[in-house]
Amino acid sequence: MVEMEDTAKRMHSGDVPVLATPRLLALAEAATVRAVEQHLEPGQTTVGTRVELEHLAASPLGTHVQIGVELTEVDGRRLVFAFEAHDRHSVVGRGTIERIVVDRAAFLARARERAAIR
Repeated sequence: MVEMEDTAKRMHSGDVPVLATPRLLALAEAATVRAVEQHLEPGQTTVGTRVELEHLAASPLGTHVQIGVELTEVDGRRLVFAFEAHDRHSVVGRGTIERIVVDRAAFLARARERAAIR
């Protein structure tokens, strides 16, 4: 359901009260995370590495938007998902999201090392 905190106006990505593109992306990414989390080994997670997004139609306040994802490619640790966002009337967005399976502890250790270098 599109609420005020989901809008372009609230997220500063525009000045209209419709679903913000960054929020659409966040919803799609969350759907990809949920789609694979039960298939990961203990200590593993996925991180986003690439996104292609088409935001095709405005979704005003109160609109129910549903996101569907499909895993379309697996190449080692690399996972590619296709997604579509629909409201009651049409496709409002679509694209692809690429994620990489990583060891959570090692990933965070590398991030801390990078932060210490700066």
